[in-house]
Amino acid sequence: MMSILSPLASSMFTPGIAQIAKDLDTSTTSVIGTTTGFVVMLGIGPLILAPLSETFGRRNLYLVCFACFSILQIPTAVAPNVGFLIAVRSISGFFGSVGIANGGGTISDMFVPDQRAGIFGWYLLGPLLGPTLGPLFGGIIVERLGWRWIYWFLTIVCFVNTLAGYFFLRETYAPLILSQRKARFEHDSQTQSSDGAKYRFEGEDARPMRVKLAHSLSRPPKIFAQPIVATMAVYQALIFGTTYSLYTNFQDIYGNIYNFNTEQVGLAYLGPGLGFLFAVWFLVPRIDDVYKALAARHHDNKPMPEYRLPLANIGAVLIPASLFWFAWAVQMRVHWASSIASTFFYGVGQVVIFNSTQNYYIDSFEQYAASAIAAGTVFRSLVGGVMPLLAPDLFDRLGYGWGISVFAFVGVALAPAPAIFYWYGEEIRGRFVVKL
Repeated sequence: MMSILSPLASSMFTPGIAQIAKDLDTSTTSVIGTTTGFVVMLGIGPLILAPLSETFGRRNLYLVCFACFSILQIPTAVAPNVGFLIAVRSISGFFGSVGIANGGGTISDMFVPDQRAGIFGWYLLGPLLGPTLGPLFGGIIVERLGWRWIYWFLTIVCFVNTLAGYFFLRETYAPLILSQRKARFEHDSQTQSSDGAKYRFEGEDARPMRVKLAHSLSRPPKIFAQPIVATMAVYQALIFGTTYSLYTNFQDIYGNIYNFNTEQVGLAYLGPGLGFLFAVWFLVPRIDDVYKALAARHHDNKPMPEYRLPLANIGAVLIPASLFWFAWAVQMRVHWASSIASTFFYGVGQVVIFNSTQNYYIDSFEQYAASAIAAGTVFRSLVGGVMPLLAPDLFDRLGYGWGISVFAFVGVALAPAPAIFYWYGEEIRGRFVVKL
């Protein structure tokens, strides 16, 4: 739920962009800037929060950060001007990123590799489905109650979710659990005798906290420097930048070209949403199947992170193909059902690429999975935040046909990446060893 709610907040206001601009006496571009600040901080937050979870544990970070995220929805709801709205949304994006920052690490803590992809697929629906469901709910709220009620709704739901976390979340990070157990044993031993017994556990880090923190915070940049992580991060950045560029322009596309009202524009987001669900249900579990089959066939049953990548080739084809379809269906003013059908396949492509890539990160840097995912997240969020500001000018200059095709051409250029890294990934990882 945490991984759904913060991305939901990133896009929930998009059906009300025009209403917010009128109410706050500003331009629609300035209102889109509230998405930029929020999404950029969704990427920067994990750089700090993920390493901290590998020092202080997952549970404490979840509860503290999501409580702050919940509280920050209140000043957002009463924002007097767009500058205040951008500032508060940006800060809330940092704290809201905790579900994205630590979710992969939590799953890595709890599940062995050959079970992980299927479970991770349902979790990853949050970061993908959140921005898709946001405009659907937002359209209904804006139409009936006004844009400020979007944030009152988020306040209520986020506080309920934080309370549920307080009662139901348990610590999963093994080093912290063992450290707490060690402290308890040593305390019990001291109560029984004056000298007491000393305990240690495998992998214990006895360095001072200051040194451990500095070392933890340096992990994501080191991991990002690895060529495979950097390239697949660019791939994810393309997808995020394209997604937010399209989502912030759906109101213009379907409102002006197809004469949809605000609620109908919200329903248009069901196209990619259904694609997400289809992929998670039918394709994502196959990532584990392929992983196990390849492990049994090669390397004496030794699994390799590269065995996560074959299904990413499906997404590598679907992403550019669906974008070309959407671009020219809109440009040629083909029936609205055609363009929405293309977003279904775009949604399928997103899920397959993201799941394959994130599972590759986890398998490559298992103990530091949260830091690895953070390394891949920051660039995609920076691009995803900035691109919606540039997209309207791009579409005005080139039209929707060639404008959206620019994203599709970049997708064509990146399409060979999963196949290349499947064949040469082990060699690249051996050449560029990341010392953590």
